[in-house]
Amino acid sequence: MRSPRRCSRNGCPRQAVATLTYVYAESTAVVGPLAVNPEPHTYDLCESHARSLTAPRGWELVRYDGEFEPPPPTTDDLVALADAVREAARPSRAADPATPPPPPTRRGHLRAVPPPQ
Repeated sequence: MRSPRRCSRNGCPRQAVATLTYVYAESTAVVGPLAVNPEPHTYDLCESHARSLTAPRGWELVRYDGEFEPPPPTTDDLVALADAVREAARPSRAADPATPPPPPTRRGHLRAVPPPQ
């Protein structure tokens, strides 16, 4: 099951059910149902914060009037996590001790400098 998205408000541990988006060109704040994917310039809010949000002075607030519902659980992330754990648990192939290790392909960024004479 996917880990639920949390409210973006500091210190709020509740699950997000709404998305806040600012439309700067129109001085509008829009609170709607939770977006399918998190976006970089939006904020996920719990129901309490979504309902009590106020817009900045001079801005219009457009709020979804319906019920905010949490997203349904999915198994996609669980399957990906299980595959990653299985891959990590596979034993790595032991290197043949007769074969020398390959030479380094890149020099480190640090080097010893001889002392001044």
